[in-house]
Amino acid sequence: MLEQIEENPEIPVKAVQEQFQRRYSVGISRMKAYRAKCIAKKHVEGDYAEQYTVLRDYAHELIQQNPGTTVKIEVDGNPDPGDNTRQFRRIYVCLAALKQGFKAIGRDFLGLDGAFMKGPFPGQLLSAVGVDCNNGIYPVAYAIVESENKESWTWFLEILGDDLGLGTYSNFTFISDRQKGILPAISKLFPCAEHRYCLRHIHENMKVTFKGDLYKEKLWKCACATTVPELGIAMDELKAFNKKAHLWLSKIPPLHWSRAYFSGRAVSDIVLNNMCEVFNGKIVEGRDKPIISALEYIREYLMRRIVTVLNVIEKSEGLLTPKATELFEGIKRDATAYHVQWNGGDLYQVSGKPNHARVVNLAARTCSCRAWEVTGMPCRHAVAAIWEKAANGGRVGALESWVHPVHTMERWKEVYSFRVNPINGRTLWTRVNAPTTITPPKHHTQVGRPKKLRKRSAVELEEMTQSGRLSKKHTKGACSKCKKTGHNSRTCKGQGEAVKTGKSGKSGNAGKKRKAAAK
Repeated sequence: MLEQIEENPEIPVKAVQEQFQRRYSVGISRMKAYRAKCIAKKHVEGDYAEQYTVLRDYAHELIQQNPGTTVKIEVDGNPDPGDNTRQFRRIYVCLAALKQGFKAIGRDFLGLDGAFMKGPFPGQLLSAVGVDCNNGIYPVAYAIVESENKESWTWFLEILGDDLGLGTYSNFTFISDRQKGILPAISKLFPCAEHRYCLRHIHENMKVTFKGDLYKEKLWKCACATTVPELGIAMDELKAFNKKAHLWLSKIPPLHWSRAYFSGRAVSDIVLNNMCEVFNGKIVEGRDKPIISALEYIREYLMRRIVTVLNVIEKSEGLLTPKATELFEGIKRDATAYHVQWNGGDLYQVSGKPNHARVVNLAARTCSCRAWEVTGMPCRHAVAAIWEKAANGGRVGALESWVHPVHTMERWKEVYSFRVNPINGRTLWTRVNAPTTITPPKHHTQVGRPKKLRKRSAVELEEMTQSGRLSKKHTKGACSKCKKTGHNSRTCKGQGEAVKTGKSGKSGNAGKKRKAAAK
């Protein structure tokens, strides 16, 4: 049984019954098989409370096998000096390979998010996730804290800043869902940082009052504007459509959600915090395990992910990463529709639609549309200008050489050259001599069945109701025979016959008796 659970922790109870029957030729009840599975799972994954006592041993083993890894454990103080126990509060992990890989990417950009732990002890999993050269996720650090608030986010970001070499006045870029406590934490530690707000969550809040796809389209048009004048035009369109919606959106400073105000430091125009959502989705099964098992689930996923990306890298060809190649091919197709005029120097006037000319400076590698500056990839205006320079005898080289190095295959290979190392089993861990023993945090058993699925917002529930995708739980169904509520067709007691005959059940039975007597 232990081997089965170790190979497949989510093995169905029915499968446990069948395997027991085949191996021992003895049948067992479903409940007995379930209890056996729970006991075996506890042996494999460990006890929830017991794992806190060996947390320091796990941290030591992790650092030993992955030199350069940062692990920080914080416990609550105990007013009794004679008590040798300390209650667990937080743990932070930043694997050395991920730390080095993120620095090699060259994108000063991180998404921040929190997710609930689903075991018997309360807590939140905080994560910092970057974007790699192929626009895939690149997790950097994670922590389990007591709750999501200003204090825990400040603690997490302070250690993260030390790991990544971020000073107080670093011009870094973060994106978040504006969780509780994260705004004041970033303002306190990194006052010069660029803080983007996830546009999807802005739209979720907007949908509460302003429903419909037209609002979403106009919001996205405002967010995708890369210049301030274009943003002004898009905002005026929203105002003409609905003044209240325009007033609502104007209260959120556009420098946090519109590309018109994004700098080029992050080499990314991302307006969604999807990288954190993807990471949370990948580790969702580990969030209900004991603390060390949960941390190991995350580490093993990160180790496997690097191997998966390396397999993709081996099959990829060209100067740019697959995603960058796809995007650049689309830009080149769009560039064919533009007309270019050269001033004889480094400047080019690129025209497409009437009154939509843009100025490209190839020496400075900029375009007045700002797309090249924000993404690091030549926009359609710049590509048309490069073609014009080549047509006039200028030396331009390969078109891909004008793309920022962050999008190149060479950089991508360098990022994933750093590997996460495996660790030994618990029996080989070095025992850390500490004067105190870590105990689990306080908790109380919650009422009802433990929740496994994400809590949906009121807007999501409303949309699912309209689309008919919600379950029929807590709803009163009608009987298919008598069309009355409170029972179904299987338990219907004659009401269906009354509908067919147009009489009550009692009079219908009396009629049957009279017919039988007449015969």
